[in-house]
Amino acid sequence: MIARSAFVATAAAALVAGRSGAARAAEPVAVSVGMTNSLSDAPFFIGIEKGYFRAAGVAIELLAFDTAAKMIAPLGAGQLDVGGGNGSPALYNAIARGIELRIVANKASVPPGYGYNAIVVRKALYDSGKVRSIRDLRGLKVAEPAPSSNILAYALEQAGLTLHDIVPIVMGFPDQAIALENGSVDAIDIVEPFLTKVLANGAGVRLVSGDQVFPNLTVASIIYGGPFMKNKPEAARAFMVGYLQAVRYYNDALKNGRLAGPTADDVIAILVKYLPLKDAALYRSITPNGVDPNGRVNLSGFQRDLQFYRAEGLVTGDVTAGQAIDGRYVDAALKVLGPYRPRR
Repeated sequence: MIARSAFVATAAAALVAGRSGAARAAEPVAVSVGMTNSLSDAPFFIGIEKGYFRAAGVAIELLAFDTAAKMIAPLGAGQLDVGGGNGSPALYNAIARGIELRIVANKASVPPGYGYNAIVVRKALYDSGKVRSIRDLRGLKVAEPAPSSNILAYALEQAGLTLHDIVPIVMGFPDQAIALENGSVDAIDIVEPFLTKVLANGAGVRLVSGDQVFPNLTVASIIYGGPFMKNKPEAARAFMVGYLQAVRYYNDALKNGRLAGPTADDVIAILVKYLPLKDAALYRSITPNGVDPNGRVNLSGFQRDLQFYRAEGLVTGDVTAGQAIDGRYVDAALKVLGPYRPRR
């Protein structure tokens, strides 16, 4: 189910990409945005708090989902404008059925040193010596955020296993942490900030991080629904302008695999305001996700994902990774914003 967030950005100014580029007074266009309360949602929060969406002329309403896969149906039906998630089998199957959905920008990636996602095993299993590597997960219950999660699947593959060698259980991130603590699952495929909380409270031990499994993979993306692109084309372009401004502010907070850059203090304060984790000190110790400051996604990663989904029988329709990606909104936003220049 969709839970409405209390954080709604309102505005009275608009910047419409594709026109002269001049701002003009206007009523903001309402844009609903799906989130999972994970660290990669940071640009949504930053865009609201720094006024980037307001200046672009869109009013953002954040809607919380426990998994990104549950955003696909409302995106296709026009009940949700923008989603933040991965290129799941549900996305490709919807596109194969003729439903207009498109991956339009990068939301989270895992360059070396920025593996914000990880496979974590229950500490008791690690301490007993039963599980010390991914290979030891054979026959155990492992929670994943969506069916056939790519990082989990690739980690298993590198260990000589498949998803058929474990007992996969689809579970949202908050529930994963609870399930690991009470012993109802043996391992979890989880992201920040839930990851740091699980490690800090002693419930689990990290086995491998996403950047070790598949460096530079685009783990999460911005997805536009067809009705949004068709019925609110100017808002779709304007949203991307505000989003990329927020992405760049987030990038300026990154340094050496931590939130330690020039804007880190401000970004951490924003994360404390919006995310369930309220300990500012913990945010300084987490491993943040990467995100391309120009919004570009890793096409080869999506091609690899789709190949895997087909092999598992999860995607059977006629669709390619290229069909799922639409770069025109990023292209338009970059014409407005110009190249990224990091703060020093």
